[in-house]
Amino acid sequence: MNNSQTLRQKLACLFEGTGQYRRAGHILDIALISLIMINVVAIVIESIPSVVEQYYNEFLVLEIVSVAIFAIEYLARLWACVDKTQYAAIKGSNTKRRLSYFFSPLAIVDLIAILPSLMMFLFPLDLRFLRVLRLLRVFKLTRYSRAMQLLLKAFNDEGSSLMAAFFIMAVVLILASCGIYLIEHDIQPDKFGSIPAAMWWAMATLTTVGYGDVVPITPLGKFFGGVITLLSMGMVAIPTGLLASSFSEQIRKRRQFFEDAVHEQIQNGTLNDTQQEHLEELRYKLGLSKLEANKAIKTQLNEHNGHLFCRHCGKRP
Repeated sequence: MNNSQTLRQKLACLFEGTGQYRRAGHILDIALISLIMINVVAIVIESIPSVVEQYYNEFLVLEIVSVAIFAIEYLARLWACVDKTQYAAIKGSNTKRRLSYFFSPLAIVDLIAILPSLMMFLFPLDLRFLRVLRLLRVFKLTRYSRAMQLLLKAFNDEGSSLMAAFFIMAVVLILASCGIYLIEHDIQPDKFGSIPAAMWWAMATLTTVGYGDVVPITPLGKFFGGVITLLSMGMVAIPTGLLASSFSEQIRKRRQFFEDAVHEQIQNGTLNDTQQEHLEELRYKLGLSKLEANKAIKTQLNEHNGHLFCRHCGKRP
């Protein structure tokens, strides 16, 4: 039992990339990222009939090996999650902790990465849509990309604001569709014969795409289309601005959190090896560059030492 527990703790540290397993965890992340990218490229190339006929066996071997590795990783993470800091704090049994991890977004992405292939192996059918679903493996990169995690955090924090912005866009979409339908449906019944048909033009115009396949031809319709085009610039800028500001705020919070951690670790104006190791692990988890981390450490050290010595004579007060 003790050996099993020790192995589980080692796996948890390896997946978290903490302690003595920080370098090994980093290497594991790079290996899995490489395997994911190879799979994505292979799935795209596999859509070429001449290539898949010539290298069918090679694609099949790659798929089997990849699914086996991803499945082992998924089961290992599910088993070791009870010793991860985030889930160890959950009160209750290990089953409760594993269920909490099982329904987490990252665990669901890991499951989706192997589920389509397992269904293809279990059911002897040419399920093309399942083959395409294998491209969802690219979302596994979310686990290893700090920038993607920041973006998801920004989506989560600005969820209510984004919903409000999309609601406004939906109202404008309906109004634009109704307006162009009333103006153009008699002149172009094939393109603006109904409000749902007019929504294609409204969507293309509001998103500033403007395919040009459906356009108003009456003077009033052109004027109305111009107004909608100008209005669409502000509509598109709302969610973009919200995400940009939230993304910047997430970066600022992480930098501030690291600076606060440095401030807590400083003793007697220096940092020992243990403290530096702890800060290095924190830097990696927060996705900060070494330049940013060194700048924060230098700033905190200067502020700390500035309080220890007199600004005028340079002596301790």
